[in-house]
Amino acid sequence: MARNTKAKKQAAPQVDIGAEIFASLRDLEKLKGIPVEYMVERLKQALTNAYRKDREDHRDIPGENVEVNLSEQGLSMYLVKTVVEEVEDTALEIHIDAARNLNPNAQPGDTVRQEIDIQKFGRIAAQTAKQVVIQGIREAERGAAFENYSSKVQEMLTGTVLRLDPSGDVFVRLGQGNEQNDAMLRLSEQIPGESYAPGDLVRVYVLGVHKGQRDTLVQVSRTHPNLVRRLFELETPEIADGQVEIRNIAREPGSRTKISVRAAMEDVDPVGACVGPRGGRVAAVVEELHGEKIDIVVYSEDLCEYVRAALSPAEVISVTPVEGQKACTVVVPDNQLSLAIGKEGQNARLAAKLTGCKIDIKPESQA
Repeated sequence: MARNTKAKKQAAPQVDIGAEIFASLRDLEKLKGIPVEYMVERLKQALTNAYRKDREDHRDIPGENVEVNLSEQGLSMYLVKTVVEEVEDTALEIHIDAARNLNPNAQPGDTVRQEIDIQKFGRIAAQTAKQVVIQGIREAERGAAFENYSSKVQEMLTGTVLRLDPSGDVFVRLGQGNEQNDAMLRLSEQIPGESYAPGDLVRVYVLGVHKGQRDTLVQVSRTHPNLVRRLFELETPEIADGQVEIRNIAREPGSRTKISVRAAMEDVDPVGACVGPRGGRVAAVVEELHGEKIDIVVYSEDLCEYVRAALSPAEVISVTPVEGQKACTVVVPDNQLSLAIGKEGQNARLAAKLTGCKIDIKPESQA
């Protein structure tokens, strides 16, 4: 009895890839979106390679000489050999007499299919099939994640902070279920002064998606000007439905942002729409950006009027364009000079960036 048990343990496992495996592949298709046909082809290719590597004579025969039939009825494999009258290569040639046992009409130069005893490399075949399925799942998930998040580039998403890297980078979990993927918020893309802890919810702007060898890496930002744009689109119905348009954004993350807006329809106050009732809409954006100040001004095709608005909240006496240049000279009341320039020149700098115009500010007493 003991010898029989030992013999059973040492026997090669039976290779049974039939209806049960195909049912599993169909479940996999529903769960992961991996087509059954794709996995079958991967399995056939892997089994071909496994046979080529596991031959007793260690011959690396061409892949086209191995035929794999895989269906719900089971698995069969054949070695395709050329019929010859004198055999020189036993791996790829078969004598005509032996060939006619397989095909009575075989002639020299024909090919015949000689069945391969699958059980001789059954364990390897089973392991290969398992590895192919696992690798196929990983590749399909990576491909699906890449396609999914590629369509979300330049969009705003909400994620959960997973962990903080010693380098300062933050890893964020985006999406749910099958669409779940990790993103990297690099230190350079974080708002200065912000802190993060695992479990925090955070809104991020998707910069790009990169397909790595093991996973799909999503690059996100909290400093990009378009994060402000997406936040206002979320809070302001008039922007979402096209009544109000955001024209330009100038931002110094964590400190201050200027945005210019214009009405696409008459009788719409673009600034009022963005500010919202009792300032609720702009307050929601400021809160999301952890206190970053936001100035909202009206866009104008008239450069002088645009510059005047961009220097808000400072009062402006006059704006004079510089001939032949996209530049202007601005005169402000003496008591408004520091406000127009701003702390460390920030207000003037953001106004110039918003309008694309070089601005020279002078007090009224020196104009």
